[in-house]
Amino acid sequence: MNAEPVVDHLLQRHDAVLDRLTAFLRLPSVSTDPAYAEGMAATRAFLLDWLAEIGLSDVQLLDGGGHPAVYGAWLGAPGAPTIIVYGHYDVQPPDPLALWRTPPFEPTIQGGRLHARGASDVKGSTTIAIETVAGFLAVHGGCPVNIKLFLEGEEETGSPSLREIVHRYGTLLQADAMISADGGRASPTEPTINVGARGLAKLELIVRSAEKEMHSGRYGGAVRNALHELAAIIASLHDANGAIAVPALMEALPPPSAQDRRDAAALPFDEAAFVADVGGIAAGEPGYSLRERLTLRPAIDVNGMWGGYTGAGSKTVIPDEARAKVTIRLAPGQDPEQAIQALQDHIRSVARSGVRIAFAGIGGGSPASTLAGHHPLVQAATRVLQRVWQRDPVHVRLGATVPITAIFKELLGMDTLMFGLNLPDEDVHAPNEFFHLDSIALGLRSWPLLLQELATFAPEEFRAKG
Repeated sequence: MNAEPVVDHLLQRHDAVLDRLTAFLRLPSVSTDPAYAEGMAATRAFLLDWLAEIGLSDVQLLDGGGHPAVYGAWLGAPGAPTIIVYGHYDVQPPDPLALWRTPPFEPTIQGGRLHARGASDVKGSTTIAIETVAGFLAVHGGCPVNIKLFLEGEEETGSPSLREIVHRYGTLLQADAMISADGGRASPTEPTINVGARGLAKLELIVRSAEKEMHSGRYGGAVRNALHELAAIIASLHDANGAIAVPALMEALPPPSAQDRRDAAALPFDEAAFVADVGGIAAGEPGYSLRERLTLRPAIDVNGMWGGYTGAGSKTVIPDEARAKVTIRLAPGQDPEQAIQALQDHIRSVARSGVRIAFAGIGGGSPASTLAGHHPLVQAATRVLQRVWQRDPVHVRLGATVPITAIFKELLGMDTLMFGLNLPDEDVHAPNEFFHLDSIALGLRSWPLLLQELATFAPEEFRAKG
């Protein structure tokens, strides 16, 4: 089944694809905040209509007790591989709203960039994936491989009900492999293939130093301050270089393989520019390049800290409670539960006597994922990128986490190729997120070729080389 007519068809429909994407972006599908429940429901309805409109069958919601996934299938290629095409429809909260230069849910084009929450992560690439399937059905009346579209609604919260969805709908989700619209490009100038991603674990730390808030004049200098105690604990997580200072977390960490380090070095990368682009201050583990620290080594980050009075003006109190949300990006070979246990043990060990420590929100456990370099998914992607870019692609790992890659491997024995189009500079998770408009045409060329290449492998080859 020739992909070239499909590519031509999609490129001719470029503006219609962009219109569909902007309609998708207007829907405020924030999964973590119950205030956006109507936006989430409206987005699911939008997707159900879209999948039915392009000709997929068995279009339905897959409910695992949280925000349901959206599913649709085309299974008219007997003997060909069955491929799950993955994307997610949920997005990060837009806060802080005051820092947005344009409304986060009103897509705005400026200077070749489409600004909106979710444009880069990951509605842009998800739209390209759906439109590719639609293009094959419109041009050929079918696809070169069997397709199962799976659009998750909780990726941005760590996929908490994904395991239950697999338990309930495991038979429906059987396939030979998965290609993901999530997990983008590592460079705007070099073709790259994602062969892995870091894992993720998270917790909320609660520190208590008294039974109630106190007047800072009556008690200041006499009792411990919960915010001070939290700050001391947080400061203990890293050394002066910014390297992790939690021995139990690092001692059990397998060293990166020689091949992983060669792959990390193969991508042209300006470390100074990377840090300067965000006005940041370089930090991290000595002995590793910045690319290695981003993709092959773990990271502990405080995502938020609070306590006491943060309103207008002044309130002279000593807070009795302080909290912090903490995440660990896990390196290959790290177990999420062991990593969280090591972090909890460290926090308890450094807390001063009498300070009470509690934990909440423990979860989001997803190990790092790895795709073998000889896998058919990698072979197919290599041929596509050689054709589109006219040179060999570089193998890279992501510093971010795509939980479904590890979960589907564990529960369904299925490998995943991350084939997203977003780029590192697109302010993902931050105010003023955007998607480079020229990525749309690149995706409309590349995705049809990828489906065509996947059809050259027998179904059993995907499992034999996983």
